[in-house]
Amino acid sequence: MGCVIPWAPLHAENKLGLPLPIGPVILMVSGDISVTNVGDEAQFDLAMLGAMPFHGFETGTPWTETSGYYSGPLLRNLLEMLDAKGEQVYVKALNDYEATLPIADLYNYDVLLAIRRGGELMPIREFGPLWVLYPFDDHAELLGETFRFRSVWQVMHIHVH
Repeated sequence: MGCVIPWAPLHAENKLGLPLPIGPVILMVSGDISVTNVGDEAQFDLAMLGAMPFHGFETGTPWTETSGYYSGPLLRNLLEMLDAKGEQVYVKALNDYEATLPIADLYNYDVLLAIRRGGELMPIREFGPLWVLYPFDDHAELLGETFRFRSVWQVMHIHVH
């Protein structure tokens, strides 16, 4: 079961109501979204993502030796905040790995945009700074190949379509 950790926004808002990034941009969201802050994109720095309500769960993954407690905003909450319309999200990683997730996944499961493992920020060499992560231990069906391929780490770009 996840928990919510409240955070307070730290950034000035632009005319559309979405804060502008102050620090380095670590996530860009494009596509069929209504709320943007830089051109037709929504760009986020770490503090902006940290200002969103956090959820978390304990899970093992096929890529880690031990289970861990992962936390961050739910991906569905991020898309709702941007008034996203679409049926799929295309997720691209820093290493050019890419996957397409049905938006239905985000409502069937508590899919995180994980920022922390064990309360610590995840560095790039350890799946960070952002990881689209399914709660593998909570649902046996998530252990299959389909969902493993949808769990993108080192996320840098999400496109809604």
